[in-house]
Amino acid sequence: MVVFGLAELLRDYFNLGQLESEIATAIIIFAIAVILGWIVYLIFERYVSGWTKKTKTKIDDEILRNIRAPVLLLAFLFGLSYALNSLTILAPYADVIAIAFTIAQILIVTFIITRILNVVTSWLAQRKRRVSKHILFALRQIVKGAVFVFAFLAILVAVDVDLSGVIVGFGVGGIAIALALQNVLTDVFSAFSIYFDRPFEVGDFIVVGDYSGTVKKIGIKSTRLQLLQGEELVMSNRELTTTSLRNFRKLKKRRVVFKLSVAADTSVEKMKEIPSLIENIIQNIELAEFERAHLRGFGEFSLNFEVVYYLKTSDYNTYMDAQQKINFEILEAFEKEGIVMPFPTQTIFLQKESRS
Repeated sequence: MVVFGLAELLRDYFNLGQLESEIATAIIIFAIAVILGWIVYLIFERYVSGWTKKTKTKIDDEILRNIRAPVLLLAFLFGLSYALNSLTILAPYADVIAIAFTIAQILIVTFIITRILNVVTSWLAQRKRRVSKHILFALRQIVKGAVFVFAFLAILVAVDVDLSGVIVGFGVGGIAIALALQNVLTDVFSAFSIYFDRPFEVGDFIVVGDYSGTVKKIGIKSTRLQLLQGEELVMSNRELTTTSLRNFRKLKKRRVVFKLSVAADTSVEKMKEIPSLIENIIQNIELAEFERAHLRGFGEFSLNFEVVYYLKTSDYNTYMDAQQKINFEILEAFEKEGIVMPFPTQTIFLQKESRS
């Protein structure tokens, strides 16, 4: 109302005609829109930017930097749209102008969403360095595709196109593509499942079936493992998400069970000393935590002990180094105490027949 009142004053003061008055009104409306847009831009520049700089992450700064110009353009577009609506000379073309501005606004909003999406995926790629960039790229492209599809449908609605046939076409085409790419799509969605659920990451040591190795790369369709034997194993993501696997990354304390035997003719006094002897050896090992040592049973040629201890590490080489040290010290202690490790023996009695 204020704008139209100002236009009336200008028309009376300068003795303007109807067309000149409408043009003046349009210019005033557009000028006000430009001023309001610049005010919003300056608020973003001085206040909102300062607030985002105080946060711990940089993602909000990047989002703000990428959307300031498109938002300003959107404000100018709204102002131009209202300004042109005030011109009666353009009344016959009002529908065409409205459709054109609606399409332009849809395209700008789509551009803003894609810019935000690019910033978010780049931030995730920097923060989650172990995640394959191919997965993030594919995720970004899928979301972008969905945004473009919705933008296309919104444009069709703006131009009064019946969407029933389009939706049916999308449905039939989607079913045909899904059937043709069923295996590939299964692997792709399995890759997303691995990304979000995180059963393993790059660098983890895992055991899948008969295979043991370190995860080297998680791709869109497959995952690559460096096996202990040295070769590389390529497994489909679908297979990895449909089978049980063991991940040793979260292993904080390894339970170790081993058996040892002594000769069957070892004295009872020596036998009773063996548990405490083994306990002392294990307690002196770094990262080791003794659990128990018991005489488990009697063998054909030996007396069998079972030893259990915990090792506070997930590294296999560290575990083997500790076990080797324990074995050497047990051998040294047994040799010092005169305890003999058994080996299979057999006694044969020969009876000489007497001749009559």
